[in-house]
Amino acid sequence: MTAPSPSHFDFLQSIDTPTVCNLVEIVAPERRGFGYTVKHLHCPFPELAPIVGFAKTVTFKAKDAVALGDAGYMQRRLDYLDYVAASPRPSIMVMEDLDGEHVGYGAFWGEVQSNVHKALGCLGVVTNGSVRDIPMIAPGFQMLAGSIVPSHAYVHVVDFDIDVTVHGMAVKSGDLVHADRHGAVVVPIDKIDTMKTALDGLAAREAKIIAAAKAGGGVAAIKAAMKS
Repeated sequence: MTAPSPSHFDFLQSIDTPTVCNLVEIVAPERRGFGYTVKHLHCPFPELAPIVGFAKTVTFKAKDAVALGDAGYMQRRLDYLDYVAASPRPSIMVMEDLDGEHVGYGAFWGEVQSNVHKALGCLGVVTNGSVRDIPMIAPGFQMLAGSIVPSHAYVHVVDFDIDVTVHGMAVKSGDLVHADRHGAVVVPIDKIDTMKTALDGLAAREAKIIAAAKAGGGVAAIKAAMKS
């Protein structure tokens, strides 16, 4: 599949995540019921613009103690950083917390990790796990998380470059992801040009309905606008 062009990125960054979902429904109707987050995610920085990047997929845990100083685990951490730094970029971390009923027990994300990942080309994170250090997060680094907690507990990477599911959104490493305060969605790369074409028609239809509603013409005018 051809990689998205700079103009594709510009287009996607100019619209919010609900609009991306609307456009995907139009150009790929079979995608209407999946491919996006379906539960609330905390967004500490709702004012940030939408982010668009290639998924770096990770699973992790925090509840149970592990030998964080063990040489084998240290090598896994170094291999993980190589994965984060590798192409394609820019990236968005999509991280699945595997702690079951204890999901969110410890935060992977805080001041240190946000700065490290930003330096490696990452724009933000989407996770069912937790985050912390909100005032100290790297500037411009977006976070969508299942919860906010004070401790990192025994947080550790389990695996990476694998399929993950975060709040109903199934993601493969390298998928193109769009995210903002509303949540996240996997963008079908081969449909971006069609999405661009569909945007004007979508905006025009919505504008007619909104104008009819604001004009005070009642249900008949709204129904007429919906059918036009």
